[in-house]
Amino acid sequence: MSLLDRIAICHRHDLTRYLPFKVGADRIGFMRPDLAGELKRFPSVFRVAADAVSIAEHLDTFDYRSAAIDSVMRELRQEGFVRGWRDELFTVAAHYGAEPLFDLERAGVPLFGVKAYGVHLNGFVRRDGEIWLWVGRRAANRPIEPGKLDHLVAGGLPSGVKPFDNLIKEAAEEASIPKELARRARPCGALSYRMELDGCLRDDTLFVYDLELPADFTPRNHDGEIADFRLLPLGEIERLLAETSDFKFNVGLVIIDFLIRHGYLSPERPDYSALALALSRRP
Repeated sequence: MSLLDRIAICHRHDLTRYLPFKVGADRIGFMRPDLAGELKRFPSVFRVAADAVSIAEHLDTFDYRSAAIDSVMRELRQEGFVRGWRDELFTVAAHYGAEPLFDLERAGVPLFGVKAYGVHLNGFVRRDGEIWLWVGRRAANRPIEPGKLDHLVAGGLPSGVKPFDNLIKEAAEEASIPKELARRARPCGALSYRMELDGCLRDDTLFVYDLELPADFTPRNHDGEIADFRLLPLGEIERLLAETSDFKFNVGLVIIDFLIRHGYLSPERPDYSALALALSRRP
């Protein structure tokens, strides 16, 4: 394992294993063939062809599409096909900022292979001129990567919520960061990846924030998603990323970006250029 390997993991996928998923002429996702087979039972909602799956043409508004797809998703949930139901809607669009096409239950997002968005916060402190990073360990009951190390604050972007507002909410729930402190977080760009995980295609964009925390700040979790926190020097963070699989799969992307932006990883490293260019890769 290396830092480059950590990045490469988040870009591994084979699109030949999936069918394009469309609204009109626009491809908005990639669907597993077994899901396409299930959707043949709902011809009033989905048109399933040999080379693509699309939403029925008469569902021509956001509300119509959302209601019809939600009805199908709930039936597939009852049959056990859709698992990990979250009762949380994500908005689906061709790209960020584009016209919303429909809302989709979060558990269905990777099944349909549509783009999803989230926020990740690098919460750090300075000790004797060195940067230390707060990380959390995911609770054992998390549906994805239980027990893995994670950011101090991270979360998916629900329908109708702006990224910074979501960050403020997640900061309070996951780490007890007061609103006035969380508002000091600085946006630092976005990272995208497309990867296969648990037989589904994840096509995610992460909005990245940095927040320098007071030296005496101690995070406390409220929502049960984080088992504990630890404060680690960047050298140990790099070692864990490069030598172990302790971190959740997408956290490595954001931390490597942090290490580059804060000068911990410098152009003197032989792999510096490869790391920086790999991070800028777009699916």
